[in-house]
Amino acid sequence: MKDVSQADPVARDAAGVIDVVLEGGPAGLPADLRSRRVSTAEKKIKILYYGGYEHFERGNAAAAVEPVVFRWTGRTRIAE
Repeated sequence: MKDVSQADPVARDAAGVIDVVLEGGPAGLPADLRSRRVSTAEKKIKILYYGGYEHFERGNAAAAVEPVVFRWTGRTRIAE
């Protein structure tokens, strides 16, 4: 598959990839985890962080505006 991470927004959208930012959640969540590229079909994102998962869901804003915002919805712990 062709790497579209550095392509212009139109090419990324055509390939089904968008830039997103993650809002909310733990204050210590690193900035590099808060910016990413995901499929346009993604509605939820799960980030592994300190023995659990931080859950983010896509906001209601129009997808035409980038970066798309995913808001923190909660945390789950990894079962031992």
